[in-house]
Amino acid sequence: MTNVFRNDLSGDLPLHLPVLLEESVSALVWNPDGVYIDCTFGRGGHSRAVLERLGHAGRLIGIDRDPEAVAEGELLAARDSRFSIHHGRFSSIGEIARQAGVAGRLSGILLDLGVSSPQLDSPGRGFSFGADGPLDMRMDPERGLSAADWLAKADESEIASVLYELGEERFSRRIARAIVAARAETPILTTSQLADLVARSVRTREPGKHPATRTFQALRIRVNEELDEVRLCLDQVCDLLAVAGHLVVISFHSLEDRIVKRFIRDESRGPQLPKGLPVQAVETRGRLCALGKQVRSSDEEVAANPRARSAVMRIAERLP
Repeated sequence: MTNVFRNDLSGDLPLHLPVLLEESVSALVWNPDGVYIDCTFGRGGHSRAVLERLGHAGRLIGIDRDPEAVAEGELLAARDSRFSIHHGRFSSIGEIARQAGVAGRLSGILLDLGVSSPQLDSPGRGFSFGADGPLDMRMDPERGLSAADWLAKADESEIASVLYELGEERFSRRIARAIVAARAETPILTTSQLADLVARSVRTREPGKHPATRTFQALRIRVNEELDEVRLCLDQVCDLLAVAGHLVVISFHSLEDRIVKRFIRDESRGPQLPKGLPVQAVETRGRLCALGKQVRSSDEEVAANPRARSAVMRIAERLP
């Protein structure tokens, strides 16, 4: 059952429920004196649970691109010398590990993908249409184009492509056409503007789901280059993990999980070389081994935290 976590250092923050907390930390921490990286610190729910399992010699490095999360991590680092926090994308994991002198020596890497509850629940961040706010959606508000900036510049075909490929939105062309027509009259600057526009464009939708859900998901993924970040990070993990080190990834939609699943599958197979080449078996051996099947949230956790419903966790171990 998910542990409820409210950051005691920042009492004004929304309630945050780390997804698959016990399952992920149990899978990650096998060596209490090892070095671990939490690539998605968020509000520190997983990191705090990891620190509880580490010994005095253990070490945990956190990474997050959100300045608010980094500020929270700095408070934790001030309390626990085993922890440090870095501001940046998790695709910079290799550089961070090398600077820390732990490349190739990591006992585990954790990725909790997607957007955090505090980000979703803060109208000022623009991730959700639940309350009106600026159409931003950047995980790091100090860098890159906001969703409003991107929508103002992208052409109709590009908008349609993003909505279809990243949001799996079957009405992508209709919505893109409506966006281009609307922005010709007035800039689309707020979450309510976009949500209302999509709702007027889409007359049918799955029961219980807002018509703009897929559009907001697609724009968020595009603005933050989330799928590229996952690929770039995964490409580095085998070189960073020590033998027997664990990779734990929690995904929240099929696009992320597909990337993770294929990565673990391909790294388990090893290089696919033409038959008949004079190579030794060690040259064709995989670098990872999947540990068990995918893990999903229990009914109890979903009841306590509906956002856990779509979570999928995959675990892999670094082979010699």
